[in-house]
Amino acid sequence: MLLRITRAIDIDWILFGALVPLLLAGLLTMDSFVGENYFFERQVIWITLAFAIFFVFSAIDWRFIKRTGVLAALFVFAVGVLSLLFAAGHVAKGAQSWFSFGGFSFQPSDPVKILLILIFAKYFSRRHIEIAHVRHILVSGFYMFVPFVLVFLQPDFGGAIIIFSIWLGMIAVSGVSKKHLAAVFLTGLIAFGALWSFAFEEYQKKRILTFLNPLTDIQGAGYNAHQSTIAVGSGGLFGKGVGYGTQSRLKFLPEYETDFIFAAFAEEWGLVGVLLLFGLFGIVLWRVLANALLGAGNFEIFFGIGLALYLMSHFAIHVGMNVGLLPVTGTTLPFVSYGGSHLVTEFAGLGILMGMRRYRRAAHREDSENEFVGV
Repeated sequence: MLLRITRAIDIDWILFGALVPLLLAGLLTMDSFVGENYFFERQVIWITLAFAIFFVFSAIDWRFIKRTGVLAALFVFAVGVLSLLFAAGHVAKGAQSWFSFGGFSFQPSDPVKILLILIFAKYFSRRHIEIAHVRHILVSGFYMFVPFVLVFLQPDFGGAIIIFSIWLGMIAVSGVSKKHLAAVFLTGLIAFGALWSFAFEEYQKKRILTFLNPLTDIQGAGYNAHQSTIAVGSGGLFGKGVGYGTQSRLKFLPEYETDFIFAAFAEEWGLVGVLLLFGLFGIVLWRVLANALLGAGNFEIFFGIGLALYLMSHFAIHVGMNVGLLPVTGTTLPFVSYGGSHLVTEFAGLGILMGMRRYRRAAHREDSENEFVGV
């Protein structure tokens, strides 16, 4: 019976099963338990919408997305939407990154990341034989650079870093010449060194140093990072208990529903809860990569790898900034942080992966089905 259901829907239920407790962890952390529950109630709506998109996208045959004309049109449209933000975007937390529709806001840079994964998957899958040529670094870098600059100027440093990380990770596994890649980065470092020595003023250098190490300015730019590290450390082994995190519940830790939800979770659940969270996210990454390797061709494989890089980058940067190891960039924790844009985008990406799973190669299909029947 179970085998017939999985054939009809063709969802990776191990992956889906790992997502549910991650979503619940986020809901419990942002639940106020008393009074108004704005974030909790809104997040339930977003989760419902994300589930619907996931199952709809899982039923679509995504082979049409490989067409160059389709991806080119989507890229031009995405650049246009990102550009429109500077004229019609809503400013929130100092960044003009959102379109506001009544009581809801949407951040277009999130779905652009999935589009870039599709573009890179198309580009690298068609040029895997001649990929060692340096022009492929430059051409793929152009596709990355345009949205990178538009997102960076909003300014959304976290979103720009994620876009760069996706490109870097995908080009690293594409077979491109590592010497050529190193030469490009060396050129960039030399240019930055020259700007640092001859162009930047002292106040500009101070801003960069404070951004890289916010704990040097605890009363100013480093306040949020300092409170976050206190929250993580005070959780101890088993945490203070759900609803009893003083840093978050007493508002010492700002934005604990979004940018600092890992710190709020760690304070209430402790090291044991953090390890459980890491384990669940590890299962998600494992299943994404496992499904990628079942792909019908290089395009599907590259897409799955890119999706894993996208999720991994978000997770690593969010945790890193919450424990004081990385600059505070306003990056969400996948499936846990409050917000509709990133949640819908994550489930859309997974839905596309499940849709690709439907037409995987026959040999791979057999191996995948055996996982559910214990063969």
